[in-house]
Amino acid sequence: MNSWYNTDHGVKSMAGSLTRRNFLKYTAWFAADIALAAGVRGETKESSQRPNFVFILADDLGWADIGCYGSDLHETPNIDRLARRAMRFTDAYAAAPVCSPTRASIMTGKYPARLHTTVWYESSANPPRNRKLIPPVTQGNMPHEQVTIAEVLKDAGYFTAHVGKWHLGDAAHYPQTQGFDVNIGGTFWGAPTTFFYPYGGSSRWGEEFRYVPHLEFGAEGEYLTDRLTNEALRIMDKAKDKSFFLNLCYHTVHTPIEGKPELVEYYRKKVKPGMHHQNYEYAAMVHSLDENVGRILDKIDELGVADRTIIVFFSDNGGYINKFNKKAVTSNYPLRSGKGSLYEGGVRDPLIIRWPGVTKAGSVCNEPVSSIDFYPTFLGMTGLAGDSKHNSDMDGLSLVPLLKNPAAKLERQALYWHYPHYYPTTSPVSSIRQGDWKLLEYFEDNHIELYNLKKDIGEQNDLAEKMPERAKKLRKRLDAWRKAVNAQMPTKKT
Repeated sequence: MNSWYNTDHGVKSMAGSLTRRNFLKYTAWFAADIALAAGVRGETKESSQRPNFVFILADDLGWADIGCYGSDLHETPNIDRLARRAMRFTDAYAAAPVCSPTRASIMTGKYPARLHTTVWYESSANPPRNRKLIPPVTQGNMPHEQVTIAEVLKDAGYFTAHVGKWHLGDAAHYPQTQGFDVNIGGTFWGAPTTFFYPYGGSSRWGEEFRYVPHLEFGAEGEYLTDRLTNEALRIMDKAKDKSFFLNLCYHTVHTPIEGKPELVEYYRKKVKPGMHHQNYEYAAMVHSLDENVGRILDKIDELGVADRTIIVFFSDNGGYINKFNKKAVTSNYPLRSGKGSLYEGGVRDPLIIRWPGVTKAGSVCNEPVSSIDFYPTFLGMTGLAGDSKHNSDMDGLSLVPLLKNPAAKLERQALYWHYPHYYPTTSPVSSIRQGDWKLLEYFEDNHIELYNLKKDIGEQNDLAEKMPERAKKLRKRLDAWRKAVNAQMPTKKT
């Protein structure tokens, strides 16, 4: 722990030697510590008996990027260790193929199409107009009228903290306005300029200067994934005697692809011809992510709260398969395509959940689940009712029955996706999964594709022409869902 976390030490060490700039910086530190201290006061017997939540969200991590999901290059012993102690889901999905909509679905339990949050903040207000279709103007700010899971937990006495990537709106919609007692690092930006301290600069996104706030006074060579974990550990130290919700959202493994030099060299030597994963710089980033998941697991054990702390590990969309610095970033094999696409590689994600005393160690669940399901699941785990008005149009289902019995089935007819935007991997599209069957409908030419995921996880054999009746029924159901949630559609150029 850095010595400046101790305010008494900080006051003594800076006495008589402050510049105006340093005074302001130290004042900011002390204010943050006071906010942490204030936030964890007021514990009640009722709130202390409820489980803690540590929700770990990776950014752009693909389904096949970690060891227990089949990576042939990346070493993830700590995430694999979590999986051995928890339940691993094989058919877990992000509600969108890009970041912000999925994050909104986690916070609200609702489909991005219902929220009109179907693309990231920076692109929400100014869709491109040089393509065949014009995407809709969407909601870049997560509306305050939506009741977030953080608000529900905070109202029930939880200490709520967000660390890392937010990307759900401008400063008036930052985590502090959405139910979090503490926000460290969360802004409207989707990625840092660099993963190395001081995490700021320009030249990557149209000369825009970006930074990650509240991470001052690092050292040269300090790595963002490590530093965010430092902050998370500090929060758990402060909140250990109270029920807490830690929303730990790493920027890893989003671009820029920057690993620690020693790890980059390690994986450079490990790459072999024929491996699906070939990017050793990306592998180094996955390695750092895994190390820090290990630090979180170790801290939970160290604090003696492991028996009452629920851990969720997830990613916000599929792996990014496009190029960075002229190299393909990752491979989602055996899944097709990647981030931005509604093929499996764009939306199927790793999901691991550990609920002490409930989930069986090493269990595996094959039931299709989605990021819309976390909100009602947390309600089910805590016994909280939540807000009845918000719940009335919530799309997710509680995963509690699956966590108790991985062979159970959810009472859900289908899962849906809607991405009325362009990305290097796709044109505007919607899709539906019902049982083993998946249909995609593309809006530029209105063509459809049909796949049997049980027999064809790689979506290589389009059955739409061979099975027109099945395709017709799924398309009709998909269209009905779009109407029910008032999904925004792209329009033709005039």
